Amino acid sequence: MGLFKSFVSQTRKPEGFLGKMMLKSMNSGHAVMADWGLSHLPSVSPSLVADLGCGAGRNAGELLRRYPQAAVTAVDYSELSVAKAKEYNRAMIISGRCTVRQGDVSALDLPADSFDLVTAFETVYFWPGLEKCFAQVHNILKNGGRFLICNESDGTDAAGTKFAKIIDGMRTYTPEELVSALHAAGFSRAESFHHPGKPWIAVIAEK
Repeated sequence: MGLFKSFVSQTRKPEGFLGKMMLKSMNSGHAVMADWGLSHLPSVSPSLVADLGCGAGRNAGELLRRYPQAAVTAVDYSELSVAKAKEYNRAMIISGRCTVRQGDVSALDLPADSFDLVTAFETVYFWPGLEKCFAQVHNILKNGGRFLICNESDGTDAAGTKFAKIIDGMRTYTPEELVSALHAAGFSRAESFHHPGKPWIAVIAEK
């Protein structure tokens, strides 16, 4: 259990050898879920996108592919994640379309009223206070901008509950809890989607 806990705890802040293993598995293991979440976005053509809790950078790369007119800023508070995301998106960084930086979602150092779209894949479990962090997202979005949250756990599934007990600082949320926190943070509208066969959820909020 000790090694297992050490490994799964890398989901919070990947570090060292186990962190590298976790980030590699995240890029491949979460891709289908992330793409499912993105499929619920309405037809949009964002110019500026922020991917918060970017991990190893696969989803930032997918955003760059889906929105070829957009520039993407990827943010993570793990130094290792930032390094891996830079490696994954190296070509887009060189071209000027992608920036990867270390940051804290509870105190985002990003310009206010600037982003058309913000995404958070498999990360809000670890955010230190949903309303506070969601208010930070609300601040950086333009009016009419959207915030997509995508989680593997719907807050009630057995696997999510198990990992929340093992990993320090992790908490799973139901769609209703996420929507409530989004409204409290100032979002005008929020809608949730539930996968028909899995506990995956996507929540889209609008400023």
